[in-house]
Amino acid sequence: MLELNIPSKEHDEARQGEALMLEATKNNNGRKLYIESYGCAMNFSDSEIVASILADDGFVTTADFTEADIVFINTCSIRENAEVRVRNRLKQFSASKAKNPGMIVGVLGCMAERLKAKFLEEEKLVDVVVGPDAYRDLPNLINKVDDGNKAVNVLLSREETYADINPVRLNSNGISAFISIMRGCDNMCSFCVVPFTRGRERSRDAHSVVKEAQDLFAAGYREVTLLGQNVDSYKWASEDGTEKVNFAQLLEMVALVSPDLRVRFSTSHPKDITDEVLHTIAKYENICNYIHLPVQSGNSRVLEIMNRTYDRQWYMERVEAIRRIIPECAISTDIITGFCSETEEEHQDTLSMMDFVKYEFAYMFSYSERPGTPAAKKFKDDIPEDVKQRRLEEVIAKQQIHSHYRAQQRIGKVEKVLIEGFSKKSKNDYCGRSDQNFMVIFPVGDAYKPGDYVNVLVEKTTTATLIGKVVE
Repeated sequence: MLELNIPSKEHDEARQGEALMLEATKNNNGRKLYIESYGCAMNFSDSEIVASILADDGFVTTADFTEADIVFINTCSIRENAEVRVRNRLKQFSASKAKNPGMIVGVLGCMAERLKAKFLEEEKLVDVVVGPDAYRDLPNLINKVDDGNKAVNVLLSREETYADINPVRLNSNGISAFISIMRGCDNMCSFCVVPFTRGRERSRDAHSVVKEAQDLFAAGYREVTLLGQNVDSYKWASEDGTEKVNFAQLLEMVALVSPDLRVRFSTSHPKDITDEVLHTIAKYENICNYIHLPVQSGNSRVLEIMNRTYDRQWYMERVEAIRRIIPECAISTDIITGFCSETEEEHQDTLSMMDFVKYEFAYMFSYSERPGTPAAKKFKDDIPEDVKQRRLEEVIAKQQIHSHYRAQQRIGKVEKVLIEGFSKKSKNDYCGRSDQNFMVIFPVGDAYKPGDYVNVLVEKTTTATLIGKVVE
């Protein structure tokens, strides 16, 4: 997996697993829990749900897996190298378990169902395997392992949204937080495993989403990211059918929590994003002018065999609508090179699409076949690896040019920035994100602190980072 210019936490597939920490609970049972997450923002959000469920059962988390009684790894099946990382990490956990036989090792999330037999029986790396819809069953599954048994629950649900669970905010800076608004996916993109690992799409009660946003704002958070595999297909209705809420309406409801609460969302699907959503973004200053709109390929035939359900022209028209309705909106994307049967001319169509949009950021991958997907069953992975890699390098090189171009366009402009903390390189500088999701670096000052909004005059840039000074 190769990526460039990662715009924010909500698409942090490059991040290695992170220890998630939680304060001691009142009903401490004396056992320590360690959770490590890989993949998309939804996995990190799910880890917060798991921590909350087990906190209620008396578990206290630790940042050191060697002192943990229970070690969970929350997995991703989207890219092949994610599986490689997980397997390598499980071997490290197994080595620790050899020194502490009472340690329980478990696999959560998207990889659980597909690889449960390998993890449990063949490789004997883990004791418990739990799918994304079965986290409420964790205390029971842990009890089974305590009794000397292996434990598995990978059943998918048509109803589970965890709407009633207040997530423990792990990996939190106290400023930005995820809010899951839906689970699962009904799209059947031929390369994707998500419909099989996360089940059918279901939307969360709109009022529970708003309540979570209100609670976060009251607790000092100043930015929320609404999460879903395809947020534009969010659709909730009350049980009596008297109230219906689509994504544009939900965006407005959350934006109205407070003008000081920034609202982001991920991910949009080109076939579903509506002008109503775009007009809602344009209407509210606190809904960020940033849309992640995965194109995957710039060629209509490739899009058809990917089962993306839109063609090149449709995508370009959606981009034109964004530019027309939200002129200052930044757009990022996902691109796959070397998909089954992709010709050189079709690859050139992807490059020309990049020239048309000039994305601010992009996540770029060469195609890797995922077992069980429609593509693995119907198509031959027939593009040589060296050709995939060469095409990927061409995409990356072009994106570097476009990212730098978009960053240069911000020079001389004043950006409203939410301060997240110190810059990674210097305690003399703060960092935060602009409305368009650029990382902005500027000097520390006595008049402002993390969690504050400041206006920053952009004076120079790197490829995708803005550098400037605070102005009134």
